[in-house]
Amino acid sequence: MPSLISCLPIEEFVVHYGYWAIFLIVGLESAGLPLPGEITLISAAIIAATTQSLDIGMVIAVAAAGAVIGDNIGYWVGREFGFHLLLRHGGRVGIRERQLKLGQFLFLRHGGKVVFFGRMVAVLRVLAALLAGVNRMPWPHFLACNIGGGILWACLYGGGAYLFGRQVQEVAGPASLLALLAGIIVMLISARYIRGHQRAMEDAAERALPGPLQDI
Repeated sequence: MPSLISCLPIEEFVVHYGYWAIFLIVGLESAGLPLPGEITLISAAIIAATTQSLDIGMVIAVAAAGAVIGDNIGYWVGREFGFHLLLRHGGRVGIRERQLKLGQFLFLRHGGKVVFFGRMVAVLRVLAALLAGVNRMPWPHFLACNIGGGILWACLYGGGAYLFGRQVQEVAGPASLLALLAGIIVMLISARYIRGHQRAMEDAAERALPGPLQDI
């Protein structure tokens, strides 16, 4: 009778390719591809707990490394290509330079929270690094928040799955959904607030970042 592991594609992939599978899937998800990084981490931790073919310390370390490196790739893509495209062609989709500067201003003030806590929210986990790059968040600040969020995420989900097994998957799904819903609510409230105070906030952004934006 086939085991449960052999019936699950993600777990089968992890069983066959070990730490490289964890690093690759988590890294690519963090770089901006919609892949199941969180499920991969949980599956690998369960395999470590039930078969001892993986070491939980290595699972957590590799997942954290994949998260950090992948996020930095996403940041670089956003900074080198996303910003350039928006600055040159954003007007065609209604994104003017003042709005782009407002995005930079908001990321200067709150980007650390987006990067750190975004690691815990499904959609933001894929987009946070890219948005940080597009909005020219200072790289040292991004890296510090990125490392902190990546390590915390890997420890919470990897350690939790190792200790509590599949019960974590039962909790992680609803928890991720609640976090996603909370994130959407916060974004909608923030968007409404920005629309209501857009001119004042754009003026504040201009004072904080005077002069034309530089495409460097």
